[in-house]
Amino acid sequence: MKNITYTRTGDEGKTSLIGGLRVAKFDDRVEAYGTVDELSAFIGVLYDQDGVTAKMKTVLDTIQNKLFTIESHFALDENSEVKKMIPSLTTDDVAFLEHEIDVMNEQLPELRSFVIPGGNLKASYAHVCRTVCRRAERQGWRLAAQHPVDSLDLKYLNRLSDYFFVLARFFGFLDKVDENNWKSGK
Repeated sequence: MKNITYTRTGDEGKTSLIGGLRVAKFDDRVEAYGTVDELSAFIGVLYDQDGVTAKMKTVLDTIQNKLFTIESHFALDENSEVKKMIPSLTTDDVAFLEHEIDVMNEQLPELRSFVIPGGNLKASYAHVCRTVCRRAERQGWRLAAQHPVDSLDLKYLNRLSDYFFVLARFFGFLDKVDENNWKSGK
């Protein structure tokens, strides 16, 4: 089998959803799944940083796989029969993120201020993941205004941004880097 990287079918500004429906490359569905794909790419950058433990990598790998499921949901022509073949998220997937957040939070000092992103490269990448995740969630809600979207996908993205916020703090904590807290009026 040949590896085909280009098809030329998108040269006129259209792309195919799962199921074959052709839409503009700026369609809300394309924006939504493209933003989730961007998030997954940033998670890959975070994954490859020195000091990311094997346990963290396992969690990040799980997250990337769940994001691929969400991407496929956002990229789906809702009238397609293919819909039956695409896996769904479960409440256990959200509970998994909540558990990981709770484990890290138990070790972190109490949050008393807004945290300005930074501290070290791992924390900064985790904050980038958080902000791209927030955008992916907003895109998902925009999509849900016009197309069927599984509310669990949006709940997962919401919780995932919380996970990345806590992970950023946790990286700073592990590396003994002081948080840069927001000082009002400065």
